[in-house]
Amino acid sequence: MNKNLLIIGYTWPEPNSTAAGTRMIQLIKLFQEWGYKITVVSAASKTVNSYDLEEIGIDIFKIEVNNSNFDSLTIKINPAIVLFDRFYTEEQFGWRVAENCPNALRILDTEDLHFLRFARKQALKNKDSIGLNYLVNDLTKRELASIYRCDLTLIISKFEYNLLLETFKLDQSLLLYIPFLLEKINSSIFNSYPRFKERSHFMTIGNFRHEPNWNALFYLKNKIWPLIREELPQAKIHIYGAYATEKVMQLQNKKEGFIIKGWAESSEIAFKNARVCLAPLQFGAGLKGKLIDAMLFGTPSVTTKIGAEAMHGNNPWNGYITDNYREFARKSVELYNNKQNWLKGQNNGVNIINQCYSKKDFGRAFFDTIQNITENLDEHRLDNFIGAIIQHHSLQSTKYLSKWIEEKNRYFSSPPEFLSS
Repeated sequence: MNKNLLIIGYTWPEPNSTAAGTRMIQLIKLFQEWGYKITVVSAASKTVNSYDLEEIGIDIFKIEVNNSNFDSLTIKINPAIVLFDRFYTEEQFGWRVAENCPNALRILDTEDLHFLRFARKQALKNKDSIGLNYLVNDLTKRELASIYRCDLTLIISKFEYNLLLETFKLDQSLLLYIPFLLEKINSSIFNSYPRFKERSHFMTIGNFRHEPNWNALFYLKNKIWPLIREELPQAKIHIYGAYATEKVMQLQNKKEGFIIKGWAESSEIAFKNARVCLAPLQFGAGLKGKLIDAMLFGTPSVTTKIGAEAMHGNNPWNGYITDNYREFARKSVELYNNKQNWLKGQNNGVNIINQCYSKKDFGRAFFDTIQNITENLDEHRLDNFIGAIIQHHSLQSTKYLSKWIEEKNRYFSSPPEFLSS
């Protein structure tokens, strides 16, 4: 049985920087447990934060967009499954996979719905409520087309799963809800962590290249933090995150206790030493890795409805949820000062992890779905006639544009003598 998995990455995974990187490593380790031989390729450059995939037995290759060398590499790998880490990579390489490995199962991992994040950003900018006028945009058309072209798309958020089914009428057979994949935990683990009195100050964390994180930080500094400091004059907030730009550093004000720490060598230590995590996200999509980490490390949080969206099922939050900045500050102070509420929030986090993110349950559903589609791939694709139409039309243009760019690049890299003289 062919158990070769090819993952095509828009970036190399950075689990210590992004929730998307954490998600990808979870999927990789799941496939490893199932006995797959995994190859990861990307056209991106590595960074100091890139995960060492080779250390865990993964083959890696640098590839190029618009280069037919990818074709021969793909044929050599002979994947049974090809996983695209975002719809951008499916746009760039999907047609090559379909041509060279037509029998490979094509899976798209959305991480989050990019078009939803964009729509919410535009609605926030216009101080408007979100509706179809925002949800239907060019990014939506591209992302949905990519979903249709794939055999299966992994959706990390139940809200986004329902949005695709109910608003955009996608067939359920094309989608699979797979949130973060976590082992169950017990509240007794917190006995070895710093207790309420041993923790101090607030914290927040997030990759600053991710615009919702920058927006939330700016909102926190100007709207919420001054109100918290009125009640807690000695309080500090430590802000962690990769890729802190100059505009991020300019927000630092040590006199006001607003301290930019930048890259956290150990996010675990950062969470365990803080008493409360703040995440006043104003827009975004998907699940928030920082809020999962807060639960895992016993740090209650205050966030917005967008921040907590699809993250806790019917369970009480491990802190507070509010969109009003004055109430946000008030609840932050209350959680910081009230030990009983803090402990309650900590225990709520354990319940959320155990009830909403079972690696065992969701992993089994994923494995069964892959097996079922693989065994009935021809029938599955026949049922997805819209996908076949989009594959035929949109990828013909993508394919020949890519071939034209490749020829142009080859021509100008080795121009005729009369041009180079």
